[in-house]
Amino acid sequence: MKPWWQVHLLWYHRSETCALISGYGHEQGLGAALPVGMKGAGSLASPVLWVGLLFAALLFRTEALRPALQWAFPGVEPVIYQRSSFPALFLSHFTLVAVASLAAISVGVALAVFVTRPIGQDFRTMVNALATVGQSLPPAAVLAIAVPAVGFGSRPTILALFLYGLLPIIENAIAGLEGVPGAVREAAAGLGLSPWQQLREVELPLAAPVILSGIRVSVTIAIGTATIGSTVGALTLGTPIFNGLVADKLPFVIEGAVLVALFAIVTDLCFSALDRRLRREHGQAVSERNR
Repeated sequence: MKPWWQVHLLWYHRSETCALISGYGHEQGLGAALPVGMKGAGSLASPVLWVGLLFAALLFRTEALRPALQWAFPGVEPVIYQRSSFPALFLSHFTLVAVASLAAISVGVALAVFVTRPIGQDFRTMVNALATVGQSLPPAAVLAIAVPAVGFGSRPTILALFLYGLLPIIENAIAGLEGVPGAVREAAAGLGLSPWQQLREVELPLAAPVILSGIRVSVTIAIGTATIGSTVGALTLGTPIFNGLVADKLPFVIEGAVLVALFAIVTDLCFSALDRRLRREHGQAVSERNR
């Protein structure tokens, strides 16, 4: 018996709407037919590789910048932030973003599924309003409110990142789920799939690229926003930035800012590559079933 995703993709391809999507999938899937040598050359030319190597080099070999920074800032000493190692700051920063983002993804997708079901449609306006309020509040304000309740450190930072990251995930998840054509839902129901099976095997796979776009925005924003967690005692790559501002040491600010920027860029490029892979796999599945 064929998997459900192959059945619905075949039906989807035969519909008029799928003709457009499958055409897009064929274009995206052309890379699968490239020779191995060309694929290898493409990997070496990938910006993810080179930006990632630059980020790792600056993260683990910051001391190599000492001569250049001493030349650029002769009156500043030390020129390299030394209170905490940059790998330790990155690990803490990454953990904060990962925990907050996973929570936002879980809650955001669950709420989107709920409000797109008949039982939850009446709550859609309220969910959108709450998510909008969560993002409209400045993260600094959320930290100021959260610190008396949960104390200093990572907890208020995670709470602020969680609230700030909900809106793009909820909006994109709703858009992706509502973008599944009604004809596809009817075909899935005609095959005997339960509502849960329709969601798991049909709706979520088709909505995955749109949902991933929302997650991409949310995580990238969280990486930059997490720096303010250093103001309430959380260890992040923003710690040298704020210490540099307080101590009037511009090299500290530059080191922290460059690492945060590269971290965000590498993450965004990884999400972009994952998005292309998802679309290519969907296109290849439709192409194989159409032969």
